[in-house]
Amino acid sequence: MNWTVAQRILGLLLMMFSLTMLPPVIVSIVFNDQSWLPFVESFGLIVVSGSIVWFPVRHKRKDLRLRDGFLVVASFWTVLGTAGALPLFLADMPSMTFTDAVFESMSGLTTTGATVLTGLDFLPPSILYYRQQLQWFGGMGIIVLAVAVLPMLGVGGMQLMRAETPGPVKDTKLTPRITETAKALWYVYLAFTVLCMAGYLLAGMTIFDALCHAFSTVAIGGFSTHDLSIGYFGSTAIDIVAIIFMVLAGINFSLHFFAWRNISISHYRQDPEFRAYIFVLLMLSAIVIMSLSLLGTYTDWNDTVINGLFQSVSIATTTGFTTANYAAWPGALPVLLIFASFVGGCAGSTAGGIKVIRWLLIAKQGAREIVRLVHPSAEIPVKLGSSAVPFRVVDAVWGFFSVYIVVFGVMLLAMMSTGLDQVTAFSAVAATINNLGPGLGEVAAGFMTLTDTAKWIAIIGMLLGRLEIFTLLVLITPTFWRH
Repeated sequence: MNWTVAQRILGLLLMMFSLTMLPPVIVSIVFNDQSWLPFVESFGLIVVSGSIVWFPVRHKRKDLRLRDGFLVVASFWTVLGTAGALPLFLADMPSMTFTDAVFESMSGLTTTGATVLTGLDFLPPSILYYRQQLQWFGGMGIIVLAVAVLPMLGVGGMQLMRAETPGPVKDTKLTPRITETAKALWYVYLAFTVLCMAGYLLAGMTIFDALCHAFSTVAIGGFSTHDLSIGYFGSTAIDIVAIIFMVLAGINFSLHFFAWRNISISHYRQDPEFRAYIFVLLMLSAIVIMSLSLLGTYTDWNDTVINGLFQSVSIATTTGFTTANYAAWPGALPVLLIFASFVGGCAGSTAGGIKVIRWLLIAKQGAREIVRLVHPSAEIPVKLGSSAVPFRVVDAVWGFFSVYIVVFGVMLLAMMSTGLDQVTAFSAVAATINNLGPGLGEVAAGFMTLTDTAKWIAIIGMLLGRLEIFTLLVLITPTFWRH
C-alpha cells in the first residue's frame, strides 16, 4: 500500500475542495444575507488541513495501484462529508448539531437528497445555494474532476476512475486518454446543467431558483430551495422541464457523449440498458397514472397525469423531487415507487439504485437457468444485444446483488433497533442506500425526527450507495491489506 501517495492525493483533493467554499461567499455578498463568514472560515480550515496532509509527502511520486485508488476514493468521500459540513455547523442560521451538519453534507455530496432541515424558504440564499452546489459536485463526482486535473500534478487517474465510476463494466474509455475521458464527461454534465437552467428560466423560475434546481436536477439529487420542493412553483411547464432532465440525467453519460461527438442518436436505440430503462419508466408511469385515476385521487385528469408521471420519474431515477405527498397516496403506490428506486438509473449516470444493467443481467441469467432446466447440457450465453457477457461480469453482478441484500438487511435491523417502525426503517434504508431521499412513515417529510444513531446509520447507507458498496466493503477485507 502506497500510504504516502494516498496521503499526497488526499491533501491535494482537500485543497481543491476548499475552493468550493468561495462561490457561496459571492452569493452571500450579492444577496447581502450576512452569512459569508462560515464559508470563509471553512475555506481556511480545509485548505490548511489539506496543506498539512500534503506538505510532508509533496515529493512522493509513485505509480497509483488499483487498491490505492479504492483507499483514496473511500477516504476522500468520508473526509469530504465532514469537511463539507463545516459551514453548516459554523453558521448561525440554520443552527445545526455536528451530526445534522454531517448528515446534510453527506446527503448533498452523495446526491441522496434526504434532509434534516425545515423552513428552507427562510434560510439565507448562500446556505441554500451551498446545499445545491454540494449535489452538483457530488453528481458526476469530484473524483472524476480530479482525474482531469491530477495528471497535471503527476498523479495517474485510471485507478481513481475505476474506484469511483458506478456500474458493472468500468473499463470502457470514451477517449484514448483517461484525462480526456473525465473532461468529456464534465463537458456533457456542464452542458446539461446550462440547458436545464435555461429551461427552468423559460418556464418561469427566478435565475437563483433556476440555477439551484438545475444543479440538483442534473445531479439527480433532489435538494430544493423550498420546503414544497418543485411543488412550490405549481407550474406544469416547470414539472415538464424537470421530468425531461431527470430522464436524461439517468442515462449513461457515455451515450450522451457519443451523441454529441457523432451528431447521432442511433446508438441510444441500440443500447440494451437504455431500452430497458425507458421501458421501466413508461411501465411504472402507466401503472401509477392508471391507479391514481381508478382510485380517484385527483379530480382533474391533468393533475393525475402530471403528478403520476413526475413522481414516477423522480423516484425511479432516485432524484427525489416531489410535487405531491406521494407517501399519502392510496393502495400500494407508495411502496411501488420505493421499490422502483431499487432499479435506479443506468450505469454511468448520476442516478442511484442497483442500476438497470444489473437488473437486466439478473433477468437474463434467470431466464437462462430456466432454459437450462429443460436443456441441461446446452451452453447458453447471457447476451446484451448481440454480444455475449463474460461469465466474470455475470458473477460480479450476482455478487453485488447478494452483498446488497445482506447489507440492506443488516441496516434495516440496525434502524429498527433505534425504535423505528418497520415501514419507516425499511423506507429510510431504501432512501439512503439507493440515494433517493424521501421515504415513507416518519421520514416522508425528512429525517429530522430520527435519533442521532439512526442518522449515522443513514450516513453510512448514503456512502455505501454512492460508492456502490464494494468500494467501502473492500477496505475491511483481509485480502485488501495483505501484501
